[in-house]
Amino acid sequence: MEKLLTQAQVDAYHRDGYLFPIRAFSAAEAQRYRTALEDYEARIGTKLTSAGKYRSRTYLLFQWAQELVRHPRILDAVEDILGSNILVFTTTWFIKEPGTPHVAAWHQDATHFGLEPNDQHVTAWLALSDASLESGCMQFSAGSHKRGQLAHGYGVAASVNDANQFIPDPGQLGAIADCCLQPGQFSLHHTLLVHQSGPNNSRDRRIGIGISYIPTLVKHTGSQRHTAHLVRGVDNHGHFDLDPPPASDFDAAAQATHDASYASYAKNYAEQVKRHIEKTRGC
Repeated sequence: MEKLLTQAQVDAYHRDGYLFPIRAFSAAEAQRYRTALEDYEARIGTKLTSAGKYRSRTYLLFQWAQELVRHPRILDAVEDILGSNILVFTTTWFIKEPGTPHVAAWHQDATHFGLEPNDQHVTAWLALSDASLESGCMQFSAGSHKRGQLAHGYGVAASVNDANQFIPDPGQLGAIADCCLQPGQFSLHHTLLVHQSGPNNSRDRRIGIGISYIPTLVKHTGSQRHTAHLVRGVDNHGHFDLDPPPASDFDAAAQATHDASYASYAKNYAEQVKRHIEKTRGC
């Protein structure tokens, strides 16, 4: 039974590897969340353009971030793709300051997550400010998710991605969709979809959060247990240790949970980067 998306929209997602725009909440609500985010930045004394652990897994620190990853409009759309038992694997703030060169080169999200099966992950990218071509919105290569996992290289300057990754030989990219989003809108894209984003040439910050959703049946292939966060349904598989929501915003317990969860994620991510390098070099 459809929760939010029509069958035509679900079919388009599976055909193209993406779907947008979908409205989560109003522009006024987006401004409220943006204010909360910028208050958070002021509290930690740095912007989340590249703030290490504070850029990731904010839902373990603040109730307002919990509201974002559990927003019923987003979860209803994700459920239409993945089913009713849903985990958040991680989140990342993707922020580009105005007039800065930061980009995401052509890449796939699946490359360093170490999930199995590796095609059961959906990224919901939620805009809190205008995401336009001028401000460096995402661009999708239609149908590229059907090509499977591609080899990635490393070393992109001013990259918004942690490993500075890129696809050295993206091949024929075909039709390109410009994922322009207004504040409060979100997109969905397949974990194997080839996508990129350009620099922010606008006068405002480009603020978005990528929320990585997986069904509870998915496993992690790393050498140690990984954590995740249950946001809908039940987890009858037990493949992940479940992180609790914060009892109080940014208190000592929340920060300890966040620190441990991020440390585990960062270690597993580094392991997956190493695996991919060894695999692509034939080691």
